[in-house]
Amino acid sequence: MNPITQQRIESIISSSPIMVFMKGTKLMPQCGFSNNVVQILNSLGVSFDTFDVLSDEEIRQGIKDFSSWPTIPQVYVKGEFIGGSDILIELYNSGELREKLEVALAS
Repeated sequence: MNPITQQRIESIISSSPIMVFMKGTKLMPQCGFSNNVVQILNSLGVSFDTFDVLSDEEIRQGIKDFSSWPTIPQVYVKGEFIGGSDILIELYNSGELREKLEVALAS
């Protein structure tokens, strides 16, 4: 990944306490996995921002390289990569996600 793309990704991640790289937007997800993440975060009542990877091919590929995670969506909390749709579902079902978000957002 080129340094400019890496810098853009770091800037996007740091622009919000909870950032989701996804297909579409939180108001109009463009795939089921992205929609799962939006529904989970909405159900927890947390504020989050999204970046539509369909709008930017460099970021779409770059975020996969950045996180060493091959799929979209990708969720970052306070700059830390949490995971994708399956991981969020697991964390949500176990109650860990609510706890992790409360701790991160309180600090």
